[in-house]
Amino acid sequence: MSQHSTLQRGLNARHIRFLALGSAIGTGLFYGSASAIKLAGPSVLLAYMIAGIAIYIVMRALGEMAVHNPVSGSFSHYASHYIGPLAGFATGWTYVFEMVIVAIADVTAFGIYMGFWYPDVPRWIWILSVVSFLGAINLIHVKVFGELEFLFSLIKVVAIVAMILGGFGLLLYGFHGDHGSVASIQNLWIHDGFMPNGIAGLVACFSVVVFAFGGIEIIGITAGESENPKTTIPRAINAVPVRILLFYILTIFVLMAIFPWNQIGSQGSPFVQIFENLGIKSAATVLNIVVITAAISAINSDVFGAGRMLYGMAKEGQAPKAFTKLSRNGVPYMTVMVMAGVLLVGVVLNYLIPENVFMIIASIATFATVWVWLMILLSQVAMRRKLSKAEIKALDFPVIGWPIAPAFAIAFMVFIFGVIAYFPDSRPAIYVGATWLFLLWIAYTIWVKPKQNTVKENSTLRQNIEMES
Repeated sequence: MSQHSTLQRGLNARHIRFLALGSAIGTGLFYGSASAIKLAGPSVLLAYMIAGIAIYIVMRALGEMAVHNPVSGSFSHYASHYIGPLAGFATGWTYVFEMVIVAIADVTAFGIYMGFWYPDVPRWIWILSVVSFLGAINLIHVKVFGELEFLFSLIKVVAIVAMILGGFGLLLYGFHGDHGSVASIQNLWIHDGFMPNGIAGLVACFSVVVFAFGGIEIIGITAGESENPKTTIPRAINAVPVRILLFYILTIFVLMAIFPWNQIGSQGSPFVQIFENLGIKSAATVLNIVVITAAISAINSDVFGAGRMLYGMAKEGQAPKAFTKLSRNGVPYMTVMVMAGVLLVGVVLNYLIPENVFMIIASIATFATVWVWLMILLSQVAMRRKLSKAEIKALDFPVIGWPIAPAFAIAFMVFIFGVIAYFPDSRPAIYVGATWLFLLWIAYTIWVKPKQNTVKENSTLRQNIEMES
């Protein structure tokens, strides 16, 4: 039986910062970046800058709402209260869908990384092992979970910083690679120019770039378990997006300067490949350990985020009541068990179609990610319209550049939907996403809306009785 009726506030600022880093710096950087580089060449740096700015605005919009009203379920709750119950229902379940899809991509990448050492072992075996391990971790007290995630994230952050510094060292000394290449900043433009595939290549890479940043919105999910949300949330939001942007841009800059962009393959991690081709065998092994840690960290964050969202939605009557059940340590154990079970789909997918899983999943996850970000932005705009001038002035953590910045970010999200729909490889994600939203509308109409109407009617009836008495 549960000994707690609410989530335990056991996450401090350090936990939240590294939890967001763990969720956003993972598969998208260590594996997906190769696909983005292949599409856009060195101009992929521009894509990361533009997307990074838009996503920082999203986080500030989320921060404004989370500090004003810190709740579990976060942006699903805000969409329900500021836009409408259907919007909140669709946002919450789409976020869960996003976390499931991204986690499946992460477990797929984990299987690929393990293949670096054990090529003869079927990938699905590794995936089954990591899902079982992380399911157990997420059933521990949230503070213990926070410490473990801090350790996971710290390992990859230290590795990224070390790689950036080492890369600049190679650039300084003009390191020569095995294939006749020389580590030089000129590699950014001497191989068919800075934008080798033109504007089309730059535009095409945006969907992969946005996928890489997916998960950073987990900061809002932590509001219900943060020790002091009015302090920790602003600190995390101001620090994390900037750090992630720097990590992505500096890391990819170093990669393309050390080795020509058109020789960076998409099989496995480009980090491991580059250092192997440079003849540093031990570094390749160390980096493989790092990317494995990064994948585990990202999966861990995904399971946490989806679980807490389901808990918050269940409290709102938008998910099964069973998801509100807490363990003795204040952990919503039913959501963790369900997430672990769903991730076993990754085992089946990697057994059936091991070669094509990542790109298929990445495009679908991008649709879900952009939908959630768009709803965060629209919720913040709707909240502003409902607040008085005095209330707006009293906001502790207002969004930057209002109203121009949110308008830019909203336009950017619509642009990403257009990118996904335009290119044949990612277009199926639009069909899957539209079908998903349609199914959510049906589910809301059949199961959720009647219950909410009944609750409203009962509430109105009680008020009338009280007035009459």
